[in-house]
Amino acid sequence: MDMTRPAYVPLVTNHRQRLVIFCFLLTAMFMATLDNQIVSTALPTIIGEFGELERFGWVGSAYLLSSSTSMPIYGKLGDLFGRKYVMLAAIVIFTVGSLTCGLAWSMDSLIASRLLQGIGGGGIMVSIFSINADLFEPRERAKYQSYSSLVLMASGGLGPLMGGTMSELFGWRSIFLINLPIGIVALTGIAILLPYRRPVRKPKIDYLGAVLLTAVVASVVVWADSVTLFGSLGAWQSMLVVAVGAVCAILWVFVESRVPEPIVPLKLFRDSTFSLFLTVAFCTGAVAIGMANYFALFLQTTTGLSPSVASFFFIATTTGIVIGSVSTGRLISITGRYKPFSIIGLSLNVVALFLFSQLSAGTPVVVILAFMLLQGLAIGFGQQSPVIGVQNSAPREDVGAATGAVTLMRMAGASIAISIYGAIIAAGIRDVGTSIPGVGDIRSLTPNMMLELPEASRMAVHALYAGAFTPLFLTATAFAAAGLIAACLLKPVRLPPAQMAEKKPAAVSE
Repeated sequence: MDMTRPAYVPLVTNHRQRLVIFCFLLTAMFMATLDNQIVSTALPTIIGEFGELERFGWVGSAYLLSSSTSMPIYGKLGDLFGRKYVMLAAIVIFTVGSLTCGLAWSMDSLIASRLLQGIGGGGIMVSIFSINADLFEPRERAKYQSYSSLVLMASGGLGPLMGGTMSELFGWRSIFLINLPIGIVALTGIAILLPYRRPVRKPKIDYLGAVLLTAVVASVVVWADSVTLFGSLGAWQSMLVVAVGAVCAILWVFVESRVPEPIVPLKLFRDSTFSLFLTVAFCTGAVAIGMANYFALFLQTTTGLSPSVASFFFIATTTGIVIGSVSTGRLISITGRYKPFSIIGLSLNVVALFLFSQLSAGTPVVVILAFMLLQGLAIGFGQQSPVIGVQNSAPREDVGAATGAVTLMRMAGASIAISIYGAIIAAGIRDVGTSIPGVGDIRSLTPNMMLELPEASRMAVHALYAGAFTPLFLTATAFAAAGLIAACLLKPVRLPPAQMAEKKPAAVSE
């Protein structure tokens, strides 16, 4: 990569104005990430009104699909047209999608509205990280991205609680309509305060590359959900999806190597930092985002905790993420090094997930609580480095595209891992349960029903699920180990001190 690009020039020189803009950006981020979490506990209520239980998974998958496919495209549009107006467009799309979700009259209309919402949500996430690169110098950026991580964790913790409470008090439509005033506030603040930086390049949109990339990502997401859609990952429909995705991927590389403004410039891959951090992002998505729901299932099926009590265990994970994220942001800002924290985070992930694989039914809940705190620390230490690393390695004119690519890989890792984990659990409990007194079909056994079983039956169910979770945790450990290998191969890069940012190149390899 070109390491002699022009010295960093902040988009906003007034520190107070930068902080106010940053707060409006965090508001938009909270809105987008909260909505992806808040719907989970409201789904039973939505199914009660619309029916079609077999399609409820697409309420979440539709958002994931559209947000993932749109991320690299938004990043490139920000590089070409300026990030301000791209960000404003994303907020408008998300807010309109929230309105149509709240007005949905059927499951089909709700899924379509979630697709629209995801298109806006993907743009919000990518644009925020790209705008941070314009507002803050490399070392300072690490500190502020740790605050962004706290917002992500807050939305993840508050979302399920707010979804259940609001749907019960005000109806499920309120969980979407609440985004309207939030979106208007964020839109107004950013429109007034964020300056517009005109890109130096003449916009040339790679329409064919965008379509092909969308097809590739859509194929991966659909294939990852093949067990639900087609019955198995190896069904002929699944193989057809894989074939279509492979053809589109080959065509995409061919197109990107020939157009003047590719969606993801292939020159980014010349620096090993970019390729390695894509791998790291994929693996951290698999063990951080992908594991979230399965920790909840593990707690409720192997310990006998009620859903409400089990939810409090995530306070330990959230605490660990907060400690790790804030500490990492401060330390990167002081030392200028990000590679060590990626290694530390993934190493802790390997340890924590392997320890979980050794747990058996009846393990004291205090031990599980400690392991969840360790997992939170692992996520907190490792989640900032990929974005900081690719933004620092990419030429300034391609920061948006690089940010979109690494964000896409994180979501792709989560999506694929979720399906793999689900298949592992399904295989572990398939064709069992009739031998346990009081259990007809273990797959339909809810946590509350489990609590009502006789002691012997309940312990048998706990032991069965604990055995099913062992290969799941070992698979997650393998994901973390693969990411750790990639992190160890990163070049030792040190960001320049803030006061020297105008005199030195953006990074110094040591």
